[in-house]
Amino acid sequence: MKHLKFIAIAVLAIISANVSAQKAVDLGLPSGTLWADRNVGANSPEDYGDYYAWGETSTKRDYSLYTYQYYHNGYTNIGSNIAGSRYDVARQAWGGGWKLPTKAQWEELENRCTWTWTTEGGHSGYKVTGPNGNSIFLPAAGFRNGTLSLGVGSDGIYWGATLIEGYIDSARTLSFGSGGYGMDYDYRSCGHTVRPVTEK
Repeated sequence: MKHLKFIAIAVLAIISANVSAQKAVDLGLPSGTLWADRNVGANSPEDYGDYYAWGETSTKRDYSLYTYQYYHNGYTNIGSNIAGSRYDVARQAWGGGWKLPTKAQWEELENRCTWTWTTEGGHSGYKVTGPNGNSIFLPAAGFRNGTLSLGVGSDGIYWGATLIEGYIDSARTLSFGSGGYGMDYDYRSCGHTVRPVTEK
């Protein structure tokens, strides 16, 4: 029993260290949005972190429609904006005011910042520099489709908090490759990375 207790304490220490290690970066954006310096599940800003289906808060091996928690002969409606809800993995993993970015927050990052394709810590991705000179790094973590890992090192697809207007099967993403970046969407069952936001 003592051995199990020590293991549990060690696991909690690792989780606490990961949560407390993340930082909110002020990019000087008009909305006052602060962006996390790393992805959910990442141990450093350049690490890929974990992959999640939209609305799910745990990782898994198979990111397919029939393993999706909110599909049972049709998509379960868990809301058109899950930011800050119990379906928001950023809030559930990190607590506090952390949440998935909305479409407006992704668009502000896209339009108000300078994006530079670069390599940090051996990982390719975009250095995103705000109006005040501060920056974050978005690694090209690729994505999960079924049991496959695709686009690792060349593409990034990050979940947003909102569904595509008028559709229940697809949610907003910010997607990029070395040739460009912008708002996109994908099926909710796919596995993508998460970059949380908070506010001043």
